[in-house]
Amino acid sequence: MAMGPRLDLRQSQSLVMTPQLQQAIKLLALSNLEIEAFIGEALDANPLLEMGEAAPEGGMAEPAFEGEPEAMRRTTLESSPVDQLVSEGRAADDRPLDIDASALDRDRDTGDGSRTDFTDTLADFGTSGSGGEGPDINERGGDGETLAEHLHAQIGAVTSDPALLFAARWLIDQIDEAGYLTTTLDDALEALGLPMPAMQAALGLVQSLDPTGVCARNLAECIALQAREADRYDPCMARLIDNLDLVARGEIARLKRLCHVDDEDFADMLRELRSYDPKPGLRFGSRPAEAVVPDILVQAVTGEDGVPGWDIALNPATLPRLVVNRRYYVEMRHACVAKDAKAWLGERLADANWLLKALDQRQKTILKVAAEIVKQQEGFFRLGVAHLKPLTLRTVAEAIAMHESTVSRVTSNKYLHCARGTFELKYFFTSGVASADGESSVSAEAVKAAIRQLIDAEDPKAVLSDDTLVDLLKARGFDLARRTVAKYREAIGLGSSVQRRRQKTLAGVR
Repeated sequence: MAMGPRLDLRQSQSLVMTPQLQQAIKLLALSNLEIEAFIGEALDANPLLEMGEAAPEGGMAEPAFEGEPEAMRRTTLESSPVDQLVSEGRAADDRPLDIDASALDRDRDTGDGSRTDFTDTLADFGTSGSGGEGPDINERGGDGETLAEHLHAQIGAVTSDPALLFAARWLIDQIDEAGYLTTTLDDALEALGLPMPAMQAALGLVQSLDPTGVCARNLAECIALQAREADRYDPCMARLIDNLDLVARGEIARLKRLCHVDDEDFADMLRELRSYDPKPGLRFGSRPAEAVVPDILVQAVTGEDGVPGWDIALNPATLPRLVVNRRYYVEMRHACVAKDAKAWLGERLADANWLLKALDQRQKTILKVAAEIVKQQEGFFRLGVAHLKPLTLRTVAEAIAMHESTVSRVTSNKYLHCARGTFELKYFFTSGVASADGESSVSAEAVKAAIRQLIDAEDPKAVLSDDTLVDLLKARGFDLARRTVAKYREAIGLGSSVQRRRQKTLAGVR
C-alpha cells in the first residue's frame, strides 16, 4: 500500500475557556473589597470607563448600571409554610426537634461566644506573654494612637541619657500589640552591644511607663507590675502571682496553703487579681479595625394583602457603579485617523461593555443564590438557630439550575445581614445529624445550640459530663456518639466538665 499525506476534516466538541469566561468566573468569587480593587485597576486601564454617582446617604442607591431595573438589585419572597405556622401561632410545629427556641435565641449571637473572665484568660494564656482572644471590635482602637506611639511620646520626658534612651526606644519597638516584650535581654545585648546593667535599666524605664504592666516578659510579670503600682504586692500576693497556673486550674485549697491565708483573705486577693489587665497594650489601636460589610440585606416585610414575606436586596454600598462614557468614545473615534488607533479604541469599548455585563451577571447570580438560601433556611430567619436545617451546595444549585461550583464561588467571602446579625453565606450550609428515629436530620448548628443551652443551665455543683450530655441529647431526639458531643462542645469554645467545674468554683469565690 502506498503511503502519502492527505487532509481530513473532522468535527469535535470541546470546552474552551476564553479570557472573558475566566474573568467572569474570577469576578464571581471576589469579595466586595476585592471587586472594588479590581474596578480601580479597570478604571486606570480603560479611559472609556467612569465611576457612577455614589449612593445617596440615608436613601436607596440609584441603579449601578445605566438602565438597570430595580428587580436586578432586589427580589421578594412570598409567604411559605413557615409563615403560615407563625401567623397561626403554631411556630413550634416547625421545630426540627424538641428544643426550646426561646432559650436558644436570646440574642443575635448564634455563634460560639467569647470568654471574658480573668481566670479564663489565664487558662488560654498560660504563663506566656502572648496569645488568647482579643477584645471585641467595638473595644479596639481604629485610627487612634498606637501603643508604640504612646510609649515613644512618654520616654523622651523621662530620661535624657542618650544610651538609655536608645535602648529604651529599641525595647519599645520589640513590644507586641498586647504589651509584651517579644525578645529577651540576651538577644538585646547581642543586638545593641550594651552591658546587662544598662539593658536592665532600660527595661525598668519602659516598664514604668503608662499603661502599667507594659513591656512584661510574661503574664506573671505583667500582673506583678500592676500589683506594685496598686501597692498590693505583699508576700501573699507574690505567691499567688507566682502560681498563676494553679489559679487557672482552680486548685484553691493548695493556693490557700501556699499563700497562708484564710477564705476571706483569699477571696479578697482573687478579686484584686481579677481587676488587673492581662493585656494592657490592647487599650491602644495597632491597626485600623474594619467591620464586615454585608453584600446582601434581608428584611421581613408584609405584603399589601397582609401576607408576610422577605425583601432581599444587594447592599447599595457594595454595588459596583460603572458607566461607559460613550460621548467620549464618539469624540475620540472621530479624532482618530490611524486604523490601529481606531482598532484599539474599539477594543476598549468592547472590554468596557463586557465588564459591565460581567458585573451585571455577578449581581444577578448573587441575588438568586441568596434568595434560595433564605427560602431554604426560612425557619432560621423566623425562629432562630434551632431551626437551621441541613443544606448542601448541590441542593441550592439544583433549585436555581446552576452548577454546584458556581454556588460555591458565590457563597465565598459574601455576607448576609438580617435581623439576627451578619453571617457568611457559608454559615447556612451545614451538615446533618441524624435524629433518634433515624428518619429525619437536623443541622449541626442546632445541635451545638442545644449543647450550649444544656451547659449554660447546668448546676455548678453537678457539672454535666459528656456521657450525661449524650443521654440528655438523646432524650431530645439527637442520636450522637460521645466523641461527637465532645467535638461540638470544643467547637463552640466550652471546656470539659473538669475545666468547667474549676471555672465555676473560682467564679463562686467572692
